[in-house]
Amino acid sequence: MAGSVPSDDKAIAIDLERQSTSPREHVAMSSRPPTMANPTPLGLLAFATSIFMISLINLEPRGLKTPNIIVGVLVFYGGTAQVIVGILEFVIGNTFGATLFSTYAAFNLSYAMIFIPGSGIMAAYKDPETGALMPEFNQAIAMFAWSWFIVSVVFTVATMRRSLVIVLALVFVDLTLIFLAVGHMVDSEGCLTASAVTGFITAALVFWQGAAELWSYTTPFHIPVGSLKKD
Repeated sequence: MAGSVPSDDKAIAIDLERQSTSPREHVAMSSRPPTMANPTPLGLLAFATSIFMISLINLEPRGLKTPNIIVGVLVFYGGTAQVIVGILEFVIGNTFGATLFSTYAAFNLSYAMIFIPGSGIMAAYKDPETGALMPEFNQAIAMFAWSWFIVSVVFTVATMRRSLVIVLALVFVDLTLIFLAVGHMVDSEGCLTASAVTGFITAALVFWQGAAELWSYTTPFHIPVGSLKKD
């Protein structure tokens, strides 16, 4: 019949079509896992930035007495970013990183909530007549700091096989929370200033660890962190 395709040519065409649409090929391509980036540097830098900002505001630099500027940093970088890092650390099987970043994300978010007007936390401690914060507010902050000090000590012990920089950072987190709690309990400006100083040291150490983690991927620089891992 005119215009018909020879049987041999038709068989070849069908075979080629089957090869190009083979389900086996598509499954093989879709099952190839993408390379996952290391989330730890993001978590460390977010952690360091948050504690740096908290310590800076506690010193009331250049007469700055309203701390609300830290809310955005704590909610988005110190909070949301660290939550994401914590989830990714769970995915890659890093129990320490998953627990650490998720916990301190919660700390930053809960600390930020204190200064968000809609939360009603600060309003609950204001004098109804004068609108000034009552002494009870300082005691509440002290209880808040003592609770997180206990959590921080648990993490400090858990860092003993990580790196010397991280061990020192968590020790200074402990000191920061102690000074913060005592400063609010006894209304001591000296202790509150000391908490800011130890907070700056903590931030510097965590910035160091974060830079070491990130730069090991992106630069030829290798910053020593004093690894305590056993071979």
